[in-house]
Formats: sequence, C-alpha cells, structure tokens
Amino acid sequence: MKGPLFYAKILLFGEYGIIKDSKGLAIPFNAYRGALKTSSNLIGKSKDSNEHLKHFYNYLKDIDTALVSFDLNQLEQDIENGMYFDSSIPQGYGVGSSGALVASIYDKYVADKITVLENLTREKLLKLKNIFSVMESFFHGSSSGLDPLNSYLSIPILINSKENIEATGIPSQKEGKGAVFLLDSQQIGETEPMVNIFMNKMKNEGFRKMISEDFAKTTDACIEDFLHGNVKSLFGNVKSLSKLVLKNFKPMIPDAFHKVWENGIKTNDYYLKLCGSGGGGYILGFTEDFEKAQISLKNYKLELVYRF
Repeated sequence: MKGPLFYAKILLFGEYGIIKDSKGLAIPFNAYRGALKTSSNLIGKSKDSNEHLKHFYNYLKDIDTALVSFDLNQLEQDIENGMYFDSSIPQGYGVGSSGALVASIYDKYVADKITVLENLTREKLLKLKNIFSVMESFFHGSSSGLDPLNSYLSIPILINSKENIEATGIPSQKEGKGAVFLLDSQQIGETEPMVNIFMNKMKNEGFRKMISEDFAKTTDACIEDFLHGNVKSLFGNVKSLSKLVLKNFKPMIPDAFHKVWENGIKTNDYYLKLCGSGGGGYILGFTEDFEKAQISLKNYKLELVYRF
C-alpha cells in the first residue's frame, strides 16, 4: 500500500461506558491498515469501495462548512477517476474499518487540517473528534468519532469524558507471559443494532445504576492499572469486568461464546471482554499466561495485540 496508511484501532476499555461518559482507552493496531488508491480498472472489492465513496461524497457535501471544509471538487474528480479505499481491516469486527476510511478522507481533502505534528491541545483533539463524529455517522447512524481520531493520529487516546480527551503513552511491551489478544468469533457484528439494544437497556433504572457505578468504576480501575503497569491489579479488575459484561451484556456476546466466556472466568486461564460494540467480530482477551490461553482456546483463532 502506498500513500498515507491509516491503521485499525482497538478500544481496550470503555465500550458502551464512553457513551455514558465514563473513561475509555483506545490504541492503534498496526496489523491492519488501509490507504486511498486509484485504479482505471475497478473490479470486485475496489469497485464496491468506489461506489461507497460516491455515497459518502454526497453525504459530505451537506456537512456544515463552519465545522469542516472539504475540497469537494477534487474529491468528486478523484472518485470519478477510480479512487477506492484499499484496506485489510476486517469490516464489522470492532477494529475501526470505517474510522480508517474517514481519517484518510479528512487527511487528503481538508486544507486547514489539524495534524499530529502540532501541539495537540485538548481543544484541537475535541475539534477533531467532533468533525470525525459527524463524518463517521454516515456509517453507523451515530458515532463518537473516536475510531477515526485514533486512526488519524495513530497514538493511544485516553477518554476521560466526552469533553475531556488526551493523547497518552502506554507502557512499552515486555517479553513476559501475559498478553492482550483478539479472539475471532467468525461472525460479522453490526454496530447500530447493538447500540440500540444498549440504549433500550438504559431505560431500566437498575441497568443505568450498574453502568454508572459498577461498570464505570471497574473500567476506570482497569485503565489506571494498564497505564501505570499495575499488572497484578489489572487482571483482578479485568476478571470483575468480564463477569459484569457476561451478566449484563449477554445480547452483545455471540451465543456460541457464552460458555467460552464463563470458562475463562472459572479457570482463570483468560478473561474475555467486548471489543467495540460486540454482536460478532473480535472478542478481546486478557491472560496472565498466553500459552495457557492458547491451549484452552485451541479451537479458535487468536491474534496477539500486546505483551506484558
């Protein structure tokens, strides 16, 4: 792939919680990436992508220019000339396939863009997030803007609240036994129906209380532990989080994985949590012993994300 590359992202912590203003931590995932390309002979996926870009262009035409101004003439011309988004990022897997596309369009067609080379103040990060939120809403009905933000800047992002986000550093990887990994559910997940289920659940007072108290506190503790390298404490908190998700987010966990999820909690070989909105795609795993987790999950495809 030539041209600027835009990477996948993983929301390590904060799925659903960030909709209700608790903390989140997103990191770039370089194993998957995408770039804008042009071809005079569009077939298959590249043809589909080009068609998709035409619809996206029509959507971008109506965005308030006070928020962001695109070079629409150039964009239209490039699409006519066979531009498409060449991507290895799996769609519907919770790792930001539409986010990478949004980031690439902003990067190429906004003249007064905010760049990673600047002093990224909180105001600039929020402005970028707002722009990306409006752009990515084309794909999901509504978007936080975090996936494109992460893909565009390619640095870890700490979400303290909706109005308070910052670039952050994460501890460098160690050659230890522990790991964060992706488990492939081999099902496509769709964001919008999952978010709708969550919003309906939020009408229940008991569920709201669980989110604002137990879920938010446990998520925040996981983030603090991860950023400060408190590995022992982290796994205790991730286990609590895994239990909470299994109990309260069952519709977001593919049926075939309810027992797998329970087994991890029972054996302590690994702990699972949602990766993105759930419903399919990847499931995120944490383990103190990756070899042991690989044996326990030998029937599934695992991908290493981070080592402790």
